[in-house]
Amino acid sequence: MSNLPPAAKDVLDFWFGTGSDNSLIAQTQRKLWWSKDAEVDAGMRRRFGALVDTAAAGSHKDWAATPRGGLALILLFDQFTRNIHRDTPQAFACDAQALQLALDLINTNVDRKLRRIERVFCYLPLEHSESIDMQNRSVELFSALVVETPEYERDTFTGYADYAVRHRDIIARFGRFPHRNRILGRDSTPEELEFLQQPGSSF
Repeated sequence: MSNLPPAAKDVLDFWFGTGSDNSLIAQTQRKLWWSKDAEVDAGMRRRFGALVDTAAAGSHKDWAATPRGGLALILLFDQFTRNIHRDTPQAFACDAQALQLALDLINTNVDRKLRRIERVFCYLPLEHSESIDMQNRSVELFSALVVETPEYERDTFTGYADYAVRHRDIIARFGRFPHRNRILGRDSTPEELEFLQQPGSSF
């Protein structure tokens, strides 16, 4: 932890808290991670907006020299952007950078040095990709994570794996996420419009 730049540590502490139990972290942080809250978004914009911009411009590439520093960059590019720029094209503008960082960690097995709950967010850029190859790999990674997880916290990680499958199935069906169409100015097909009327069609 001591070799992390202060800003990277701030990102990680904000996102994961300071606890050590994977399931407890998942429970206490779930509202931050998965809820849509305008007040939270505004707070993150004030606190981290400038950092996201400088990171996107390449100012913090040195963070990737350590596993958790790389994870902090992934969070900025894949998660913080979605809060700070919610419902705008900018929410997805750094997805390619997040995906490359994630693949760099995964392909060198450096992701294994992260805690299980941290690995969830290392794998999410693959789950957010509109590439079926990345989606299939996401399902493989999340499924393997479940197998490695002790029984007492397996339910938490099984839930993450289920979401990976749901994302993969949408990409397999449509080749893209229909709920992004409006934000990105893409025309939706009749089948997509029908799908978007169903519960759980948007994430």
